[in-house]
Amino acid sequence: MSRTKAPLALRPDPMAEIPEVAMVMAAGLGKRMRPLTATRPKPLVEVAGRALLDHSLDRLRAAGVRKAVVNVHYLPDALEAHLKYRVEGIEIAISDERALLLETGGGLVKALPLIDADPFLVVNSDNLWIDGPVDTLRLLASAWDDARMDALLLLVPLARANCHAGQGDFHMSAAGTLRRRKPGAVAPFVYTGIQMVSKRLFEGDMPSGPFSTNILWDRAIEAGRCFGAVHQGLWFDIGAPANIKKAEALLGEA
Repeated sequence: MSRTKAPLALRPDPMAEIPEVAMVMAAGLGKRMRPLTATRPKPLVEVAGRALLDHSLDRLRAAGVRKAVVNVHYLPDALEAHLKYRVEGIEIAISDERALLLETGGGLVKALPLIDADPFLVVNSDNLWIDGPVDTLRLLASAWDDARMDALLLLVPLARANCHAGQGDFHMSAAGTLRRRKPGAVAPFVYTGIQMVSKRLFEGDMPSGPFSTNILWDRAIEAGRCFGAVHQGLWFDIGAPANIKKAEALLGEA
């Protein structure tokens, strides 16, 4: 899947190969979403009439993804039942973190044996994205260059990061390479929770147990192999109960 297109290209390549497998991160405790998460996992909180998890799976299915690997930890039985009885049209594999919540990086490492594709997609189940004039996942696949990239992060401009209260995450060069926001400063791009990665990202010494994907990104940034692509549609940070009504109001206006 080696390509030479710049990661900032706005036109998706109809021949771009969208990975057939995605990892859906669904194991978090959802503490910021309390009290809604007192009796249900955050991925099953509803926005615009559908569970956050279903919004993500809908978009993966529509893009042609055949398999979603979903990690579970908090209220795992509820998540597994939902996936078994409410989800159709996409193969589901469970990465079980009942014994220990492994965070994003550790969760990916544990799930790797279930991920039978390289590169593959990674999607956080607690954000909501809407395609713009181009298909989001096809845009990401079109920007992928296997010779240069170990990670390609979908970013949204801070000014369009709906319901988000942060100061941005990354700066991006004209070639698409990323560098982090410095402490106390503002960065123009926010990570959307969607990325495309190679299994090369997990080569070498890995921390044992729980750890953040940030460790892997920092390695890739230092090596010049972490890139960004700009989301062309809507994106919402569903990080607190109040953000649900804000997002639904904005979706009603869209």
